[in-house]
Amino acid sequence: MTLEADAYTITSIDALEALYGTPGKASLVKVTDRVIPEYAKLIDASPFVALATIGPEGIDCSPRGDRPGFVRIHDEKTLMMPDRRGNNRADSLRNIVRDERAAFLFLIPGSGTTLRVNGRARLSIDPELCASFAIDEAAPRSVIVLSVDEVYFQCARAIVRSDLWNGAKHANPEDLPTPGQILQATSRREIDGEAYDREWPDRAQKTMW
Repeated sequence: MTLEADAYTITSIDALEALYGTPGKASLVKVTDRVIPEYAKLIDASPFVALATIGPEGIDCSPRGDRPGFVRIHDEKTLMMPDRRGNNRADSLRNIVRDERAAFLFLIPGSGTTLRVNGRARLSIDPELCASFAIDEAAPRSVIVLSVDEVYFQCARAIVRSDLWNGAKHANPEDLPTPGQILQATSRREIDGEAYDREWPDRAQKTMW
């Protein structure tokens, strides 16, 4: 077995389609160019979105979480998502400024259905718009405005295979490296991992919104 490109590497759409065949009717008719009422219910129920963007450095996928329905449906062709506090790397935002292509993947705890939205994004710092997303008087510094190109649900196979929502199969945090331990390793001990982990809960609580 080799991991390098060889005769077994798919290099054309024809070869790909020969391997996988054609999609079924349900896979095609589920795609809409706007947010229909059924899809709106999924968006309103979701507290977690994976935000995909692209820029000169490549592709980025960033987790976004908030209270259910935090992605606002402005109209059937426009979604708005507040950019809450983070580490200020702003990778996704840098990409959006330079390349408008973006996608949202919505997850709903307890549901096998996920929702994919592809479109074109821009950043708004309109004071009234940002203020409308305020929580505990803390407004986001910007709002991602997505013009919808296509929307479709993803069947439950991935969620079922992963058993994602089964609490009995959730990882034990004690078996995983902590953020502090990772930072201590990547910084070559310039960052005190124990101190970072100890201080993080209080720091996060004060800067959640």
